[in-house]
Amino acid sequence: MAARGLARALAGAATAAAATVAVRALTARRAPGGAERWERTNHRGEPVSMLEGPAVAAGLTAGAAVALPGPVGAAAAVATVGGAAFGIVDDLAEDTSRRTKGLRGHLGALAHGELTTGGLKVLGIGATAFLAACVRGPRGNEGVAGRGLDVVVDTALVAGTANLLNLLDLRPGRALKAAAGASVLLAPLAPSTAAAAGPVLGAAASAASRDLAERDMLGDGGANALGALVGLQATGLARPARLAALVGVVALTVASERVSFSAVIDRTPALRTLDRLGRRG
Repeated sequence: MAARGLARALAGAATAAAATVAVRALTARRAPGGAERWERTNHRGEPVSMLEGPAVAAGLTAGAAVALPGPVGAAAAVATVGGAAFGIVDDLAEDTSRRTKGLRGHLGALAHGELTTGGLKVLGIGATAFLAACVRGPRGNEGVAGRGLDVVVDTALVAGTANLLNLLDLRPGRALKAAAGASVLLAPLAPSTAAAAGPVLGAAASAASRDLAERDMLGDGGANALGALVGLQATGLARPARLAALVGVVALTVASERVSFSAVIDRTPALRTLDRLGRRG
């Protein structure tokens, strides 16, 4: 990463961290609709707050505005805000008495003319991902067909990564670690969007202590926003690498319908060690 890009990434990290902490402190004093509305039961059967989600989304948006210039920054804002907004709607308005779960379940409901909050989230994040891909603009003089392909691939990457990261938000710190790790790996491979690593790391670091202590969780709002920004960062890859990344995202999403990520992680020593790092015993 060039010196100017590194400076933007550091500024974005600081901004994201400060905004995440500030918004979480504000919501702790006055949660929209009351703190109980944001409370859920975690994997231990203990209460946990989803107010981390809006705080992380705010941090990511503020940090990306500082770290990413021009059309890329505008695209990052659209993708992140879209992921957060539709994710929060699903968090707060989901009918928990229904068994409609997973991407396949929500798409199946849509096929039968039923719009669940999860289905609305799929459509909404898809739409904002498409808008972000259009705002991001062309990479060069590749003709209409090449630009059209870029828009399709970028849309699928942003929306797919937003959904995939949400699938990982099943244990404390897991989604934060996955987003941070993916963002760091992408940074040297995608120079035009490398500075996005700053906001991702800044927001994740600020939320990590409460998340790992099982007082907070990202919820759909935070996880979708975080995944959308990582997906937007991946749009800086060369086209063959973007296609490969998209294949990986799709493959993992399809696998999630049949395989438990938690079970795979628990059976794999290296993944299990990383997953439990910093968590309660």
